[in-house]
Amino acid sequence: MEELTGDGLTLGDRGSPESAIRARQLRKSYGKFVALDGIDLDIPKGAICGLIGPNGAGKTTVLKSLVGLCDAGGDLAVIGHDPRLAREALMQDACFIADVGVLPKSLRVIDVLDYVDDVHPKFDREKALRFLSTTDIDLRKRVKALSKGMVTQLHLALVMAIDVELLILDEPTLGLDIIYRQEFYDRLLTQFYDGRQTIVISTHQVEEIESLLSHLIFISHGKIVFSTEMEALQRRFVEVAVTPENFSLADELKPIHTRSTLGGKDYLFETDDDEQATPDRRQFERLGRVSTPSVADVFLAKLGGVHE
Repeated sequence: MEELTGDGLTLGDRGSPESAIRARQLRKSYGKFVALDGIDLDIPKGAICGLIGPNGAGKTTVLKSLVGLCDAGGDLAVIGHDPRLAREALMQDACFIADVGVLPKSLRVIDVLDYVDDVHPKFDREKALRFLSTTDIDLRKRVKALSKGMVTQLHLALVMAIDVELLILDEPTLGLDIIYRQEFYDRLLTQFYDGRQTIVISTHQVEEIESLLSHLIFISHGKIVFSTEMEALQRRFVEVAVTPENFSLADELKPIHTRSTLGGKDYLFETDDDEQATPDRRQFERLGRVSTPSVADVFLAKLGGVHE
């Protein structure tokens, strides 16, 4: 995925055969509030893409647009369909989970399985039952009687039993403890994803999905402010733990963000994004210990980080 710069590229009716999601100048307003301000997206097939942004940035509006739940303007193709015109066809090959609490609370677990089996032709009931057999979930219980963690396990069982090309997750583990969050993502990666599917995840717990991602998008105030492949992120950014005697030298290299630490500062630098070469880190090594910054560090720097 190239960094998106609003370069005026045009989009055909069905997009590129290599793109799972491709959008140009996607816009959506609610009255005077601009939720999406002409964003471009290019997510290749097989990607696991993190959509990261602060509250109110437009993340949920983007995701709803991708599955036809929001009538955004602009050019849009999602696994070969325009979701505004062909939502029923799209949802045969796509699955959207908005939150772990959206399952009907009055239904029994077995009723939920019956319902999904009736409405989705690609649902494998036996596969869902095999997964649920590894949990403590009683099929006779109603959803409202399940713990938050059990609801997440039920959701995951449904997801893994549907053979789709595209899975979209909007804060899927919100409110869960760290054990259930980790289990959700571990099983998603090992029991659902096999390299063919495309997964888009929006979450505030970026540190928990960082190791899963192949692509990354930052969104703020309805605009895409940064987009990259994870491999390029590791080449492009350098973090250095600098001691006080080297502060002035580090400042001369124009960091994009700094933060105070015990005994010094961490400096974040952005290098030239040259795919053919690894940045020369020797200029940084003389300042202190060099490391690759986390996605959270880059996020803070790109979205409002200030020098301390």
